[in-house]
Amino acid sequence: MKNRILGISAYYHDSAAALVADGNIIAAAQEERFTRKKHDFNFPTNAVDYCLREAGLQPEDLDYVVFYDKPLMKFERLLETYLAFAPQGLRSFMMAMPLWLKTKLHLPREIRKSMNGRYHGNIAFTGHHESHAASAFYPSPYEEAAVLTMDGVGEWDTASIGVGRGTKLELLKTLRFPHSLGLLYSAFTYFTGFKVNSGEYKLMGLAPYGEPKYVDLILEKLIDLKPDGSLAMDMKYFNYCQGLTMTSPAFDELIGGPPRNAESIITQREMDLAASIQKVTEEAVLRMARHARELTGAKYLCLAGGVALNCVANGELLRSGIFEDIWITPPAGDAGGALGAALFVQHHLLGVPRKPAGHDSIQGGLLGPKFSNEEIGAFLKEKNVPFHFLPDESELLAKTAAAMASDKVIGWFQGRMEFGPRALGSRSIIGDARSEQMQSQMNLRIKFRESFRPFAPSVLVEDVSTYFELDRESPYMLLVAPVRKELRSPLSEEQKRAMKDPDLRKRVNVKRSTIPAITHVDMSARIQTVDEERHGRYYRLIREFKRQTSCGVIVNTSFNIRGEPIVCTPQDAYRCFVASDMDVLVLENYILYKTEQPAQSSIEREKYISSFSLD
Repeated sequence: MKNRILGISAYYHDSAAALVADGNIIAAAQEERFTRKKHDFNFPTNAVDYCLREAGLQPEDLDYVVFYDKPLMKFERLLETYLAFAPQGLRSFMMAMPLWLKTKLHLPREIRKSMNGRYHGNIAFTGHHESHAASAFYPSPYEEAAVLTMDGVGEWDTASIGVGRGTKLELLKTLRFPHSLGLLYSAFTYFTGFKVNSGEYKLMGLAPYGEPKYVDLILEKLIDLKPDGSLAMDMKYFNYCQGLTMTSPAFDELIGGPPRNAESIITQREMDLAASIQKVTEEAVLRMARHARELTGAKYLCLAGGVALNCVANGELLRSGIFEDIWITPPAGDAGGALGAALFVQHHLLGVPRKPAGHDSIQGGLLGPKFSNEEIGAFLKEKNVPFHFLPDESELLAKTAAAMASDKVIGWFQGRMEFGPRALGSRSIIGDARSEQMQSQMNLRIKFRESFRPFAPSVLVEDVSTYFELDRESPYMLLVAPVRKELRSPLSEEQKRAMKDPDLRKRVNVKRSTIPAITHVDMSARIQTVDEERHGRYYRLIREFKRQTSCGVIVNTSFNIRGEPIVCTPQDAYRCFVASDMDVLVLENYILYKTEQPAQSSIEREKYISSFSLD
């Protein structure tokens, strides 16, 4: 094994580690999955240990360790920003400095210490947006492509346009802090009462319930959106440079009231704000993409950075036809920077050849730990958990599909864990997309989260055009497309009135299509296509469900409850199973039924649920 490179992201949002060697991606995982602390930003000691173990390596076997950004440049940006706004921002400055002075400015020491002093080799630092760009281009199916990265902020850059050719990757143009499409979207996330860096997808899900009434106000007062997609923000409305909030009192005055309090009732104002910033974001992304096409002349586009997780904007970009095709890396956020940093050193600096073969090389995003039937069986027997072991896969799939068809909710735990924020059929909660109550049931009884949030469909890749207005694969759940018109249900007068009700729960429960559990209020869906090569048993399960029901699409959401990371181990999965109203748990070839499990008191259950923070 040659060119053994470990990439690390840490100390901002989602710490992670990734290992590449011989031109291949070997392993990658987020630290939160091991520590059970959502968005854990600490040094990814457990993720590093996993990657080394998966590769059969010791720390001293590595050729390079690479960090995903340049801390000294980031520190420079922080100091210059604080000085520019002094004496404002003193509290924020005092809160930030201890971690910087103790840890972030001494990363080589921290890296070696995390490996028990056993690594004495090269330590490299890539630029933040270089890492994002590398995570998008190098695993992509393209020999040559434009690359667009968009997030909150790295060192100084907040977006970049680049081009990848073979093993080389070059950033051609960047947008500089404090002007940032990602931070603009996060400001609206904050103002509408959701948590920054984790609630942006809630804002995107809320947008279809509103009208884009604030678009002109945003474009006239808050930002100057240029033809190339870059933007200049009027910073009097924002507070993130010097304070602990995203928006300022001037923003409150402009909108006509203060930010919504977390967990309070969502009003039409929040819905309209969500619709408006979503529309502005889509326009900015389209303009950036057009400029990237003009700048590079490339036929294909790769996307990364937190904004690339906005699958609604991605769908609009694909349908625009600016590029012949686009590819979005599954770990588009900061966790993916660990993978990008390792790939950048492997290909750009060391010149290890790429082998684009018409499909991506990220292995379905399934780069995390897996657990054998033997390991699972030992755990279940130790804890005296009632189970059924079905060594015959066809019997296992038949029973699971039948349970789904009878409106049961299934915890599905198979193979290697996903890398990135989406559950893709290895650590998933699944159900029948035809069920009228499945969305609200999963949201309120299983996930313990807001009822308005949509669920994604997993559909057999050969059937995607039967159900959706999409003519290509979408294996990573990063594209939104409309449900086909012939599947949509005409609304009665009563349903039309419900769709205008201020109570979002009444809107959610309106049947809008023959697959209502995954049809959002605007008749769209966030699609995951499933194929046998990438997804194996998960594909065969959906195929069996189709055999039983004539429906080739199911509901897929991440295997966790609110405030908890996606499950990693069989132990995590079982705890989540007994703490929620899931009916069935499938752990590899083991199937467990809730009705057979030991009774859990309501006090025990409430204690478990309340142990997770609400975000």
